[in-house]
Amino acid sequence: MTNQTDPADAPIDQLSFDDALAALQRTVAELEAGGQPLERSLALYERGVALHERCAKLLAEAELKVQQLVTRAGGALETIDVTPDSARDTE
Repeated sequence: MTNQTDPADAPIDQLSFDDALAALQRTVAELEAGGQPLERSLALYERGVALHERCAKLLAEAELKVQQLVTRAGGALETIDVTPDSARDTE
């Protein structure tokens, strides 16, 4: 018998980005489906906000790592600004 924890049961601040994003998508889908009592809708909305904040925090940390690891031709580390807008421009 394996002792794996379902990511949905893990505290939000311990979720990986992928797990937090999947949980956020499930939460939004449940809210969009409607039909829940007000209390359930509020709880889902609160969870969605917390999941969004977790995803944003993990993305900011990843951005910082990328900025710190980008190398110039000479091999020295160089910090560059990477924003979602500039990432879209390269597509």
